[in-house]
Amino acid sequence: MEPDYLFDLLSTNHFILLIAAAALVIAIAALFSGSAARRRALSQIDAVKQRVDSLWTDMDELRVSQFNGPGASGGNDTTASERFTAEKAAYETIWPLLWSLHDKLGMFLRAVEADEQAGELRLEARNAALTARSTLNRVRPFCHGDVDELITQLIDNHIKAHLAACHYMDLRKDSLSSSSNHDRAVQKEKFHMLYDGQAKEMLDQLVTLIRRRMLK
Repeated sequence: MEPDYLFDLLSTNHFILLIAAAALVIAIAALFSGSAARRRALSQIDAVKQRVDSLWTDMDELRVSQFNGPGASGGNDTTASERFTAEKAAYETIWPLLWSLHDKLGMFLRAVEADEQAGELRLEARNAALTARSTLNRVRPFCHGDVDELITQLIDNHIKAHLAACHYMDLRKDSLSSSSNHDRAVQKEKFHMLYDGQAKEMLDQLVTLIRRRMLK
């Protein structure tokens, strides 16, 4: 065999060996890379599986809460409904008495100002105030705080107007005294201001407040 041909053959075989070795290295690397990728895929699958299991657990808890929810919500709705009914009943009880007080006091004040016999109207207005105050004390636990405060002020306002009118009647009996005439004018202005001004404004405020409480 000629030396050059043998050299060429060895050179070719060496090149082939190098190619084979490189192919082997690539195959081994691919094997390790595939194994690592497989492990990563398995890890991702486990993570997804855990998330899915957690999701199912959350959904189970949600279904349980939804199943139990209507009962709890119904209980809250029932309590709110009972409170609303009790508050509404309190206003339905006290409002006619407040209007009756306002009406009876108005008749008494007009009789006083006209110098008419007002003894019976005076007593009716007084009793109406006492009834309204007694009833408020009874229904107060069921009234909203703002409504309770306004009703208390309204009843006090009517009582003050009633007392001013009574004082006016007493002073009128001594009409010869100039000082009593001045005091009488003061008392007349006082019950006018309390009844025609403040009381009517309070009644309007009370109507608005109760309507807001009942229609919210």
